Amino acid sequence: MGGQPTIYDVARAAGVAPSTVSRAFSRPGRVNAATAERIRQVAEELGYRANPLARALSTHRTQMVALVVSDITNPFYFEIIRGAEHAASAAGYTMVLSDTQESDRLERLILERAMPTVEGFVLASSRLSDTAIRMVAKQKPMVVLNRPVGGVPSVVPDIPRGTRRAMEHLGELGHDTITYVGGPEASWADGMRWRSALEAAHELELRVRRIGPNLPTVAAGVEAARELAKAPTTAVLAYNDQLAMGLMRGLTTMGARVPRDVSVVGFDNILAADLVTPGLTTVGAPLRSMGGTAVQNLLAYIGGASHGSTTPVVLPTRLVVRDSTAQRSRKRTSPAWGTTKVSGSASRAARSSSAGSR
Repeated sequence: MGGQPTIYDVARAAGVAPSTVSRAFSRPGRVNAATAERIRQVAEELGYRANPLARALSTHRTQMVALVVSDITNPFYFEIIRGAEHAASAAGYTMVLSDTQESDRLERLILERAMPTVEGFVLASSRLSDTAIRMVAKQKPMVVLNRPVGGVPSVVPDIPRGTRRAMEHLGELGHDTITYVGGPEASWADGMRWRSALEAAHELELRVRRIGPNLPTVAAGVEAARELAKAPTTAVLAYNDQLAMGLMRGLTTMGARVPRDVSVVGFDNILAADLVTPGLTTVGAPLRSMGGTAVQNLLAYIGGASHGSTTPVVLPTRLVVRDSTAQRSRKRTSPAWGTTKVSGSASRAARSSSAGSR
């Protein structure tokens, strides 16, 4: 027998019909146990391997799920990807990873292309509208990460609690005015963090203003430092760790000292937060658990489990205190690194800047 063995070779050697061999691999429960075992032994002896794509065409089960992220270069996703991959592999599934490059158009195209070959989707920080997400969810099982969408299962971090702990921490250090450096305009998480900061500021008798929107990148953080210099505050809460690290870089370039002149807090607790100098104080989310939980829930829905309530699964956050925050200096001198006077229109714009929704 030359070449790669086929299903017909296995059937001939095992003394059964080719259809029986097919069922033994695709639906073993429908084949006599002794016959199925004989077929597997013959297949192993011949070196035959079932073609997963062919099996998928007949059973409509590809054992593949897709994780769609908005920016694969963002360290925020590293642990989410690891958790999702581990959960998929443990269940015998292959995970396909796709990067939308912060583009809703590309995200829509990726979903359309993947639809025939995967059994379900996990959307991480989707830039699609709620309506578009619900339309896809009607065609394939889906779980949304970092954003609740009505009628679609989701997994989110406890942003209000994490934001309040960050605001409390800065208030306890004597900072009475805090600047929130916002993230992408279309980000649900950004809108939630800004609203949570406003609520915490009101309850804790602090003042908070906003600058942004900004891309969630180090480069955008450097630019945000220049904006902060127009009306400096002694404390900053940034949308994510990358913005916070870029902000610290920009502040240092302008002569500001972190945390002596400005205390900085980020979000997400990515690996680099503990590697920069000073170490970044940040609100940590259980990123690996978020990815794993999303895939586990998705596989349950693929297996026929009911969605039940679509109230988001909320995972806890915690404040990780490092060296980028410190007691506010009581010196009343104007900061040498910033411009203390800013036009009334600019000041009003900063205060009234609104957050987007993810």
